[in-house]
Amino acid sequence: MDKINCIELKHFSDEYLETLSSFKLPEEQVKFTALPSKVLEVTEGQHRIIIVNNNVPVGFFLLHSTERVKEYSVNPKAMLLTALSVDHAHQGKGYAKQGMIVLRDFVKAEFPNCDEIVLAVNHKNVPAQQLYATVGFEDTGTRKSGPIGEQFVMKLSL
Repeated sequence: MDKINCIELKHFSDEYLETLSSFKLPEEQVKFTALPSKVLEVTEGQHRIIIVNNNVPVGFFLLHSTERVKEYSVNPKAMLLTALSVDHAHQGKGYAKQGMIVLRDFVKAEFPNCDEIVLAVNHKNVPAQQLYATVGFEDTGTRKSGPIGEQFVMKLSL
């Protein structure tokens, strides 16, 4: 359990670039998310967040405060979470869960105007649905059509 206690969320910096670029995912996961190497270029309002264990990047996701958020929430203070992944070599150790547990405090500290995080998860991606529900995300009842089928919109109130 010591490993999990060392999980932190950090903003992207170039020191993590090489490790993030080498992330790998099993084929069955690639269809549901984007590898960090595919989303390293961001626009204004997109924030690259690294899940770090003992200063080693083990996971990655994007937080959006762009117009895209309006597709998922009518809350003007909401942020959108996308592209969550944990490098295959680090999966099964609870890093995604711990990263999502500390997400609430991280967002409150780094984005004090945000009071809700929304995301869309594919209806076939049951492990991700369970992860999000375990850490407090709730199904909003809204459904979106995604590239590979229906997505459930979930939210976490801060």
